[in-house]
Amino acid sequence: MKVHKGTKNVYADLGFEDADEMLVKAQLATKIGELIGRRHLVQSEAAKLLNISQPKLSNLLRGNFRGISEMKMLECLTKLGSEVSIVVKSRREPRTLGHLSVVFA
Repeated sequence: MKVHKGTKNVYADLGFEDADEMLVKAQLATKIGELIGRRHLVQSEAAKLLNISQPKLSNLLRGNFRGISEMKMLECLTKLGSEVSIVVKSRREPRTLGHLSVVFA
């Protein structure tokens, strides 16, 4: 059996065209789940607070976040008490592709 070393993005390793977006959404969904847990909210309470349906929240927390925008996920984080900042930096080599990442402080 051949073993291939993966990258830091499992979605890219699996060949998804939107791998960067999927990784960002996975990271945001994980943080949303952590914050819901810290507040000891059941899904119905959290869904009401976040202004989404409970089934949609359930899907999000299980990693099925297609159809939920990054903006909606960022809004969920603010409703759960997080401060969200978006930082855009210039690259030293402007002709190369940039990088998208999520940093939790």
